[in-house]
Amino acid sequence: MKTANEMTVKELARYIDHAVLKPEFTQEDVRKYTQEGIDLGCATVCINPAYLDMVSKMVAGTDTGLCVVCDFPFGLSTTESKVMQAKEYCSKYKIQDLDVVSNYGQLRSGNYDFVTEDIKEVVDVCHQYGTSVKVIIETDALNEEQIKAGTECAVAAGADFVKSSTGFFTGAANVGATAEVVKIMMDAGKGKIKVKGSGCIRTREHFLQLIDMGIDRMGIGYHSTSIVLGLQK
Repeated sequence: MKTANEMTVKELARYIDHAVLKPEFTQEDVRKYTQEGIDLGCATVCINPAYLDMVSKMVAGTDTGLCVVCDFPFGLSTTESKVMQAKEYCSKYKIQDLDVVSNYGQLRSGNYDFVTEDIKEVVDVCHQYGTSVKVIIETDALNEEQIKAGTECAVAAGADFVKSSTGFFTGAANVGATAEVVKIMMDAGKGKIKVKGSGCIRTREHFLQLIDMGIDRMGIGYHSTSIVLGLQK
């Protein structure tokens, strides 16, 4: 098996969800950075739902899929609202992945049954449309046991991926997908769920390290994709 350092740019790009999520972006910003993700051959471009109509047309017929965030970045809508959001997006557009934010306040409270069911209802509706679900547990808000529990909730809910961070957490230090956090998620998942690292993956060294650990996908900010691919410093 190849090490990350032996992979081509094209192979490395398939690990990337190219994140175009800044709330202040203009339509032209979204268009510009989406096209960059497509041109680089990223697995998906990850966007806010307001731009689904535009971006769905841009990725159509390319090797880059469409990823949309749901109840982002706080995860505090009611379960019913999350389900309605997911159904609206998936029924109208060809969405490869939906990244939903878990209610990590409930996770921190130890209400694991609630967290699991909240996620499961979104997973069930997405899977009806062939859309994979990534569950964001916001690891910067959690301790090690809570990260393990959040991963186990995502597994129990039938999600396809567990994901570390939104990239927009402000309540404490923002360290994102460190090797230590990713290992906790991978160990807790026990091969039953894929792992997406997101948040603070900004260097090529970090990017390659996580691939060699066996990670499945990474959320990379629009400004860092070409850096982690080794196309610029």
